[in-house]
Amino acid sequence: MIKKYIFWLGCFLLVVLLTLQAEPTQAQCAMCTASVESSSQSGDSIANGLNKGILYLMAVPYIIACCVGFFWYKYSRKK
Repeated sequence: MIKKYIFWLGCFLLVVLLTLQAEPTQAQCAMCTASVESSSQSGDSIANGLNKGILYLMAVPYIIACCVGFFWYKYSRKK
């Protein structure tokens, strides 16, 4: 019982310390930043394309997970 408590307390403290230690960063590649900055003067076509690409890349894993969950649910109902 006490070993479990110490383990979870240690995990919690580790997460808290790692969270407090994190520094804000700007994780952008130089090419993307330069293309968006140059397009903001001439138009929004490149920025909109980048945003749509990000949304597409973000949506695909969710769609796959939903399909797997749906088929898993259908399969479990047959049993």
